[in-house]
Amino acid sequence: MKRFWKDVSVGETGAGWQVLLDGRPIRTQGKRPQAVPSRTLCEMLAGEWAAQGEKIDPVGFKHRDMADYAIDMIATKVDDIPAKLQAFFETDTLCYRADPDEPLFKRQQEVWEPIVVAFEAREKVNVERASGIIHKPQNAQARAMIGSRIENMDPFLLAPLFATTSLAASLIIGLTALEDDANPEALWDAASLEEDWQVELWGEDHESTVRRERRLADFRRAMEFARAVRT
Repeated sequence: MKRFWKDVSVGETGAGWQVLLDGRPIRTQGKRPQAVPSRTLCEMLAGEWAAQGEKIDPVGFKHRDMADYAIDMIATKVDDIPAKLQAFFETDTLCYRADPDEPLFKRQQEVWEPIVVAFEAREKVNVERASGIIHKPQNAQARAMIGSRIENMDPFLLAPLFATTSLAASLIIGLTALEDDANPEALWDAASLEEDWQVELWGEDHESTVRRERRLADFRRAMEFARAVRT
């Protein structure tokens, strides 16, 4: 499809901020008004439209796609993201460690434990840890507290939270990524700890490295989206 607009701007309406193409507000891919909660996020979306060349490249609409997902799928409850996030919490990567006598366990304790401890303090919950592959359910109090927080979260934050959580296979990392002082590289290193451990043991695989960098870019982009929602 060829570019069909000349001017890109942003405007405020009663429903929020909207991208305007030649003065006309755009709609989501589901044909709903694309109104977002902050000017910062709207300007980020507008930047994607402005960066398009004469031929539209859908790959350049990463933030647009996330905003549309929040509006078309999460806000309408077509996709039950809170339930999916709570399922991640039940099998959170950071809660499952190697056996204490294995060298990997020490690395997990050094990198993962401070993140989990800070999460517990911030969310006012106690998180169950386990060694080995046997499942250990989270306690009822933690499930209720985290579940309540997620259920009451704005769809525009649930969308990036689901992205970071899915990429990291950890709701603990996903929620930590929403904090104002969160470091995307440090959190991604934590999420990739076991993969990096295997690289240290057996050597680097080019395809895996490329995949890791691509997923890091997606992780960082989701964090940028979440920060834009709050500013």
